[in-house]
This record gives sequence, C-alpha cells and structure tokens, in this order.
Amino acid sequence: MIRRIAYLFILFFICTAVLFAQSEKLTLRIAVIGPGDKIYFRWGHIALMVEDKSAGYSHFYDYGIFSFNYDNFVYNFAFGRLLYMCAVSRAQRNFEIYKYTNRDIILYTLDLPDETKIKVRNYAAFNVLPENCQYFYHHFRDNCATRIRDIIDIATDGQFSAQYADAPSRFTYRQHVRRHLYYSPLTDWFLNFLMGQVIDVPIKEWDDMFLPSEVASRINDFWYTDINGERKKLVSSVDTIYKANNRPPILDKPRLQWPRELAFSMVLSCLFAFFFYLQYKKKPAGRILTGISMSVCGFIFGIAGLLLYFMNLFTNHDYTYQNANMIFCTPLLLVTVPAGIVYAFTKKPKKEKVNGELIRLIWLLCAAGIVISMLVKILPAFYQQNLTDQMLMLPIALIFTFQPNGLKETLDKFRRKKA
Repeated sequence: MIRRIAYLFILFFICTAVLFAQSEKLTLRIAVIGPGDKIYFRWGHIALMVEDKSAGYSHFYDYGIFSFNYDNFVYNFAFGRLLYMCAVSRAQRNFEIYKYTNRDIILYTLDLPDETKIKVRNYAAFNVLPENCQYFYHHFRDNCATRIRDIIDIATDGQFSAQYADAPSRFTYRQHVRRHLYYSPLTDWFLNFLMGQVIDVPIKEWDDMFLPSEVASRINDFWYTDINGERKKLVSSVDTIYKANNRPPILDKPRLQWPRELAFSMVLSCLFAFFFYLQYKKKPAGRILTGISMSVCGFIFGIAGLLLYFMNLFTNHDYTYQNANMIFCTPLLLVTVPAGIVYAFTKKPKKEKVNGELIRLIWLLCAAGIVISMLVKILPAFYQQNLTDQMLMLPIALIFTFQPNGLKETLDKFRRKKA
C-alpha cells in the first residue's frame, strides 16, 4: 500500500514537473492585423498566437477562416448563413502573407500565470478539432475579434467582461463601421444604406470589441488579479512586427459624410436640369439625355432598393432589419428604367408625356418617402443614422419630380406673368 502511494506521488510529481516545464516555455500573444484592401479586410483581423519553445513551434489560432470554395458559400452568404471556421497554422507563414498585402502586424504579449497559459492553449487546441471548428459567423456578435475577446475573459476568470460589459460605448455599431470606411465613399454609402436601425442603438464597450483594434486597446489598458492573487497588467509588451505603407489610418471618430453626399447630389441635379433645359429648347439631345439620366438613376437606386428589400424580408442578416430607407428607396424605381428609355427615343408627344408623368409620379413618391423618413426619426424608436442616404437621394428625387414637363410648365407660367 505504501509502495503504491509512493508511486502515485512520484507520478504526480513528474506530471507536475512536465507541465511546469512546458508552461515556462509557453508564450501567449494576441496578433492584431491592420486593415487590408478587400472589403472584408477593411476592419482588420486578430488571432491568438501560442509559442512553445520546447516543442519549437509558433501556432496561429485564427477564428476568421472562410473560403469561396466552400459548398454553396455564395448562396449561404447571400441568405445570412455564414459558416466560418477556426484553424491553426504557422505564425510565420501568416506574417509573410500580411506583409505582402501591406497590413500592420502588432503583437501583444500576455502576462498570465503558467497554469492559465496551459488552460488557454488547451482551449484553443480544443476549438480547432474537426468536430468543434465550425461556427456561424456574425459581423457584430460572433467574429474573429469577439472570439479572442472571450478567450481573454476566460484567461482572467471573467474579470475582463466584468470591467467592460456594462460600460457605455462612445459610439454605435454604425459609427464604428464608418470610422473604417471614410476614404471609400461608395462603399461607405452602400454598406450603411443596407444597415438598419438595429445598429444605431447604444452599445457597451464589450460590444465595441467586435473590432480587432478595440480589443487591442482594451487589453493594453487592462489590469487583473491572477489566480495567485497578484495584481498585474495583462499585456507585458507590445511589438510592431510590420507597419503598413501609405494606408489610410483608422479615424478616432467618424466624419460627417452627408455634406459630401449632398454636394455630389446637387452637382448631378444641376447636370440633369441642364438636360431638361436643352429639351425645353427643342434640342434633340435634350430629350435623349433626359430619358437616359432618369433610366440610369432609376436602375441604380432601384437595384439598391431591391437588394435592401431582399435582405430585410428573406435573409438572416439581422443588422439590415428595421431599415427606414425602405420607405423611399424601393424596387418601384426600376419602372423608370424602361419608361426613361421609351421617353428618350420616342418621337410621339403623347407617349413622351405619359412616360414623363409616370416617372414624375414615382420620384414624387420617393421624395415624399424621404420627408416621411426624416419626420419619423423624431421618435426614438424609429431613429436611424441615414441622413447620408436621404441627402444623396433627395435633390435627385426633387429634380425628377418637377421634370421633364415641370420645367416647361414653370417657364411658360413665368413668361405669361412677365408679359
């Protein structure tokens, strides 16, 4: 009996010594990768890096793996079923790719007790097992950054969430998104056009950490009490491995985009008004340019409206729900495409007038919808940060509402009064 106890004691001692030796050589880092060129890289990336000197490896645990080659990936993505994976690979290989694509690489070394390092490593290794590695991705609630955020919370026994879960954020989800898109007006407009009121509600600092840069900022400032009762800073060192060249910085706060969209829309409206004036002067090119301009605008905004309705009514993209843009940007605008073409190339006055009136009616409904969507924002339950969308479409809707026949009527009335 004594001999068995002695054997068990020796075995326990050996196992403890092995684990201690392994933990002494374990280094855990959070790798924060800056924005890239492709749309799905604009908000950066983040991963857990586990370096084991005794085994001679440096693993990169990545929770943002997807491939267009997955079965039905595009179809599933369209309907909001984003099946992603977490996987492990060589850290150095990933760094080479990020350097080649000109993206920042910053490493945050974590100061954790040895037992906690092993716990985190085992948790990450468990995640990448074939039966555990897949999950349904959500852009705001479950992505590569939120997964790393949750690992930090596990490593600190819930102290991380305790500090940030109830602290109010300085921004909404939409404002965070716009901080990364200010230098790409078309992308900024289109993505924010599709997203609804649900991303304009107040959030917490915990929610901020759907962004890699926000995770980096929080862990760098975070202090915790470890399992040994010692108060310490979570991050012991920050190392910049690579600094991107000539890449726009992330803004500290979002810029106002609506003045730029309004100016752009006013310039277009003035151009359209010139086309209408040419038509009034009986220039053949005036009617053609007028009809084509109405068709092109109807096509662009009609397709945008069609996509908006599709995402709201038929997909799981919940961040597009409750979108006030559906009031004024509707698939009905697509009717102006054939109507505008007929208007441009018909030589029959009656047919020209009928199509012109139809186009005016559709854009009148659009303009009225914009006004209504502005008024309902007075009520907090219907508030949406969509002024950019409204300012882009309102001048165009108004100019098409009063044209093409409206210009002739207005000028004729002015001349009769003058006479």
